[in-house]
Amino acid sequence: MIYDEILVRYGEISTKGKNRKLFIERLRANVQYVLKGFPNLKIIAQRDRMYIKLNGENFDEIAVRLKKVFGIQSFSPVMRIGKDLEEVKEKSVQLMESLNASGKTFKVQAKRVDKEYPHRTNELNQILGGHLLTSIENLKVDVHNPDLELKVEIRKDAAYLTCEVIKGAGGLPVGSGGKAMLMLSGGIDSPVAGFLAMRRGLQIEGVHFFSPPFTSERSKQKVLDLSEKMAQVSGKFILHIVHFTELQQEIIQNVPENYTMTVMRRMMMRITDEIRERRKGLAIVNGENIGQVASQTLESMYAINEVTNTPILRPLLTYDKNDIIELARDFDTLETSNRPYEDCCTIFVPAQPKTNPRRDKVNLYETYFDWEPYIEKAVESIETIEITGSNNKKEVNEFTDLF
Repeated sequence: MIYDEILVRYGEISTKGKNRKLFIERLRANVQYVLKGFPNLKIIAQRDRMYIKLNGENFDEIAVRLKKVFGIQSFSPVMRIGKDLEEVKEKSVQLMESLNASGKTFKVQAKRVDKEYPHRTNELNQILGGHLLTSIENLKVDVHNPDLELKVEIRKDAAYLTCEVIKGAGGLPVGSGGKAMLMLSGGIDSPVAGFLAMRRGLQIEGVHFFSPPFTSERSKQKVLDLSEKMAQVSGKFILHIVHFTELQQEIIQNVPENYTMTVMRRMMMRITDEIRERRKGLAIVNGENIGQVASQTLESMYAINEVTNTPILRPLLTYDKNDIIELARDFDTLETSNRPYEDCCTIFVPAQPKTNPRRDKVNLYETYFDWEPYIEKAVESIETIEITGSNNKKEVNEFTDLF
């Protein structure tokens, strides 16, 4: 391939002030982790750009991974050359010929970052455009909708040539905004909420409630597969699997049927909050969408939130379901989420769940059984799995091993 480097543009990171360096270093670390399967790469992160020297590695394979890295606005495969005008002209022809430019339309878009360079932007456009027209047969100019757009960037260190700009995932680098626990079911909403939280820089760990034998190993595998997709963005993903069967059965046996869903969600919130505290997280993320189901009315959220003072982040709160489905398709989780294996939230749904539960009543119903030992047991028996973007899964036998 004629390109020898990748130029990475930061996007929102560029708006940061004195702490920009911290964001750039986090992005560099994330890119390095995601691309660790390419040993010959060299990553150079500067204040306004990142450069990845290919050193013979396959650009197409690298591009697939880079597209998923939050914090990147766009990136381009580039030729890095000297700034001498004759060399720029020669390499521009070489690049256009490698793209079979003959018979196509084109435009030149130059950018002079080095203000001491003797040729101004418009002058460069004219010089390079004229040279290409005389050097390549049947090439035509189209400044509005060209087949090829040659981008020339003159910087202090070198000139960079490219004809391709690839859109990145945007947002902020994962890990630049603190840690949060994601209540991860096997449905459509929660993994999308996790991706949106990561896009704002949060480091996410998943908490999944598993109720065997009522939920199957296939249901658990679905969540593992969703976690793997999230690991492809963050490099690795920690999943905490909570065995919820005993506590769920106690709720069903002791709480009036129309309040079982509310009590169950409060217990899940308590357990997630305990994991958050142990893992030194600062928030809880879930996929709740206002009014979508009985446990997601404003009254239900008010009753459930009572059990914790921890911030509850709901990235999907005001989205239409069709918008969420489109996001799931974009994040490549929709097909996995649609596998027909139920999670613990759907197997015991009451016929008429309470849509406007009262806090005084739910507190009363929770006195009908001793739930605290069940929460303690569920937390102490958590199955924790570390999943990497390279499809490797490492089971941590004891929850405390991670602290």
